[in-house]
Order: sequence, then C-alpha cells, then structure tokens
Amino acid sequence: MPSADSPAVAPADLLSLALRIAKQAGELLMDRPATFEISSKSTAIDIATQMDHASEKFIVSALLAARPGDGIIGEEGASRPSSSGITWVIDPVDGTVNYLYGVPGWNVSIGAKDESGRLVGVVHAPTVASTWSAIRGEGAWFNGAPITCNDPISLDRALIGTGFAYDVGARVEQGRVIASLLPQIRDLRRMGSAAVDLCYVAMGTFDGYFELGLKEWDSAAGALIAQEAGAIVSVTAGDVTICAGPALHPQLARAIAPVAR
Repeated sequence: MPSADSPAVAPADLLSLALRIAKQAGELLMDRPATFEISSKSTAIDIATQMDHASEKFIVSALLAARPGDGIIGEEGASRPSSSGITWVIDPVDGTVNYLYGVPGWNVSIGAKDESGRLVGVVHAPTVASTWSAIRGEGAWFNGAPITCNDPISLDRALIGTGFAYDVGARVEQGRVIASLLPQIRDLRRMGSAAVDLCYVAMGTFDGYFELGLKEWDSAAGALIAQEAGAIVSVTAGDVTICAGPALHPQLARAIAPVAR
C-alpha cells in the first residue's frame, strides 16, 4: 500500500516510462553476443541466458532510478516489496528459446499493477518492429494505433495460437488436446512467446490463444493489452490461460476442456 504522503500515480506516466525502458532493453538485446551462457531453470529445456539476466538488471535499475519506492517481480529473480502501491512485473526476454536460436518474435514485457490489478502494460518485440501497450480502462495500442480483437468469430473459422509446457508429461496431454482441436479450427500457430501471442489476439492477428502454466510475468502486460482490446482472458482451475473475443472464448474453452481440467 502507498504511504499517506505518496503522490497520485498517473498511469500515462507509468506507461511512458515502461515504453522507454522496454525499447532501451530491446536495443541491448539486439546486440547479440557471439556465444551464450545457458543455465537451466525448471527443467533442462527451460533456460535463461546471460542476456536474460542483463536485460532484467537493466530494466530494474532504470525503473527504480525513476521510481525508487516501487516493487519488482522479475522472471530472473528480481524481487522487492512496494512502498508506493505500484509493482512492476517484468519478463526481460519473453521467448528465450527464440532469442537463443535467432528466431524473430521474442520480446521485452513490462507490466505495472496496483491494488486493483493490472494497470499498464508494454510488450516490445524489436525483431518484428512491434510495440503493444495498454492502460487499464483506456484501451490498447499497436505502434501507437488503437487495436481491437476479432469478434464475433466461430471456432471453425478461428486461427488459434498456443505454446507448450516445459514439462514433458504435460506436453503429452497437450498433444492429445491439439490433435482433437485441429479438425475443429481454421489452423494453429506456435510462435514461442506468450506475451506476443496475447497481443496477437488483441490486434486480430490471432482469433484466440491458450497455454498451460503461464507465470505472472508471462501475462502481466499481454493479458492487459488483450483485455483492453476487448478480449476475455481467463485461467482455468487446471492453470490454462485462455484468451479470445467474447463469442469465441466459451467455444475455445469447451474445445480444450481435457487439458483445462
């Protein structure tokens, strides 16, 4: 909670700060190293590189230089409580495997939340010249232009995005669900970045998206952007995030029910 003498927070100022820092972090990451230092996290295929850590260190330092009372939650371990009422949720390289292999679409994701939930979000993907942003209650934007999700869309005409868990056992069940889903939809895409997948729903590049086991930093910015663009974002009891326009969302939820339990 903020102290009694904390100044009022202007969401537009938070968004401006997040945009500036995300783009600077993107410049840092575009200067790819000649070799990568790789560490494993939850499994051998869930990895971080020295650039994940460098990006998080830069983002945290820049945010706290501007707003020293804010809290931090970072994928690579940065953590501090908030005395201002604002907490930043950071994924310094969303799509690390894409980044490691030189596949476009990885991004920097920076969200800010207050006691009411997600407040601002920025997803910056420099390899595809794309920046998505949103402020709670004020809409969502792609490269500065307003965006909305596709709606109404029926399941049999829907282009759906997804991602796969790092747990091999979970992937087996996901494979069964996808085998069942494919005959029911237009097609399926796997981009390798949860934040961009959510933003693609927001701007109508995808009609819907689902993925098992997202962490807060995966969706902090992208989910707000999708919601502000008119999409419904929900998380099932089985920890599956589902994102789609109002007409498609319940259809997609029913279609993936085996993995959503």
